[in-house]
Amino acid sequence: MEIIKELIPSSEPTSTALGFFDGVHRGHQAVILEAVSYARQNHLVSAVFTLQQSPRIVLLGEEPRGIIPLQDKLQLFSVLGVERVYLIDFRTIRHISAEDFVRDILIGCFHARHTGCGFNYHFGSGAVGNGTTLSLLAARYGLTETTQPQLCFGGLPISSTRIRQCIAEGDISGANEMLGRPYGFCLPVLHGRQLGRQLGFPTLNQQLPEGLVTPRFGAYASAITIDGKTYTGVTNIGIKPTVGSDAVTIETWMPDYNGSDLYGASVDLRLYAFLRPEQKFSSLTALQEAVFQDAAVAKQYLEEGLL
Repeated sequence: MEIIKELIPSSEPTSTALGFFDGVHRGHQAVILEAVSYARQNHLVSAVFTLQQSPRIVLLGEEPRGIIPLQDKLQLFSVLGVERVYLIDFRTIRHISAEDFVRDILIGCFHARHTGCGFNYHFGSGAVGNGTTLSLLAARYGLTETTQPQLCFGGLPISSTRIRQCIAEGDISGANEMLGRPYGFCLPVLHGRQLGRQLGFPTLNQQLPEGLVTPRFGAYASAITIDGKTYTGVTNIGIKPTVGSDAVTIETWMPDYNGSDLYGASVDLRLYAFLRPEQKFSSLTALQEAVFQDAAVAKQYLEEGLL
């Protein structure tokens, strides 16, 4: 997949999906898959136009917590069949009108023959453009266009805001339903204090990147993929009140993993169920017993086909 960070004119016609796509949830996937399908049917390059940062950072000086790291977002684009990503700095286009965006960038730069967006997409200076605006401008300039309707879960629209709230509250099953996949991330393995190893449950240590929503502190049933093989795990996210930590850590024990150390490798972690809140135990023995109990519950989830 080609990643372009400047407004470089395309020599090939494209079918381009428009959106910030934070989380790449089910609604986002519908927009992208429609553009990819159109591209394949009409021999075009399938493309996504997205931004390097949320417009709220530039316009309001505030950054909404992200759902997944940028690298994971790009990987998901690739899995969905996207061939080219225009990853543009919002500051370079913030003053462009909606019509100029369609005429000069979407058509003039991306060589778009088809485009699509979600029902709540906004574009152009002042965010005055929406799906209706895009449809009218597309017709004026000879583009075909598709605006995807909202998708719902639990009677309410699927949105990145709802997903962030679910993650923060520990409602991982709700987040997973809206994402259309298990929530998680692919992060490098770091050196830890090896206390878990001393207690009989050696952990895989990772650190939550800055700028992402913080999951509710506690223990989760999880799955970890290493070299194409998936292992059941129990993951603790938090500040380890029993032994103390200076930062939010992610520690995962995989009872059935007997392989080599993974320090420095990027490992894919997925969360499936919230097991219990993080707590301060009276002793390391009590902590050990709790982790073993968490692992037993996670294994039960696996046996029941929930992982």
